[in-house]
Amino acid sequence: MNFLSFIISSISSTQTASSSSHKLSDVANGLPIEQVVDKLVSSAVDLVLRLVIAIVVFYLGKLIINKIYKSVNKILHRRQVDRSLATFVLSLVKIVMLFILIIISISILGIETSSFIALFASAGVAVGMALSGTLQNFAGGVLILLLKPYKVGDFIEFQGFTGKVKEIQIFNTILNTGDNKWISIPNGGLSTGSINNYSREDYRRIDWTISIAYGDDYEVAKREILRIVNEDDRIVKKYIEDDRAMRFKDADVSARPSFLPNIEFERHHSRLWKMFHRNKNKSERQQEQPAEEIRLAKTDCSPFVALSALAASSVDVVVRVWAPTSLYWDVYFDMNARFYNELPKAGINFPFPQMDVHMN
Repeated sequence: MNFLSFIISSISSTQTASSSSHKLSDVANGLPIEQVVDKLVSSAVDLVLRLVIAIVVFYLGKLIINKIYKSVNKILHRRQVDRSLATFVLSLVKIVMLFILIIISISILGIETSSFIALFASAGVAVGMALSGTLQNFAGGVLILLLKPYKVGDFIEFQGFTGKVKEIQIFNTILNTGDNKWISIPNGGLSTGSINNYSREDYRRIDWTISIAYGDDYEVAKREILRIVNEDDRIVKKYIEDDRAMRFKDADVSARPSFLPNIEFERHHSRLWKMFHRNKNKSERQQEQPAEEIRLAKTDCSPFVALSALAASSVDVVVRVWAPTSLYWDVYFDMNARFYNELPKAGINFPFPQMDVHMN
């Protein structure tokens, strides 16, 4: 407002000086002083009225912008738009509407707005050249919101930084690490670099390498390890698709995880459903494929145990299982404890590095 008031006062002073020069010329031309004073007063009253109208329009416009902002926010929330995209859209809408309101207020004062638009354009070019890196981060933020390599709540890794995405801003992405550190990463690098998104898939493979002593029975160790992992209901027994269907078949819509589509909501509340409704018959035909063909497309994810290496001091056994991503660390640590506690009971020993010295 200070900058706007300065412009208005400057132009008003210019107009006043110009009109005063005209009035002085009128006086010099022999007009009565009373008429000159009347014209000056009418010009001042007109300027004050314009200023009052511009101020009223500006504040009424701000109220309307706030109403529109809240309405758009409700619409985005009702449509279940991603929170990061909603924040970006709301900020952009508010900035554009404020810019339009300022131009309208200036035009009410009788000031030529084309010069201001040209001034803003030239200033934008200068600022763009000075802040090329910042604009690159802005473009990266737009690409992230459009392509969605990750979203708010995902656990990602980028250039040695690992954490949960707390917020996707216009220029930066905010991460929260496991020990609650706040990390800000520029969007330019995120949009062009390699990102490891641990939350993108709903199931992950868990790996262990268990070292047993030379002389222990490998078949006994394998049998005990398979027994331990098969007793845990959190681990996939055969196919991920079957485990997913079994795990969430009784869950209601509100309890569905984010990776499962909410078909009923999309059908009744999303315009995209109407747009792509023409593809309904095609999708139904795909769902009517024979069960044998669908079964062939599945991948066997049964627990896997194999002898991986004959190391210097131990026999290394690799163990691989699949589990829901949300249960990854729980399964990993629980299995570590069970391997350590139960394998020795079956006669399996855990070796440690040792050196045999023979002296003659």
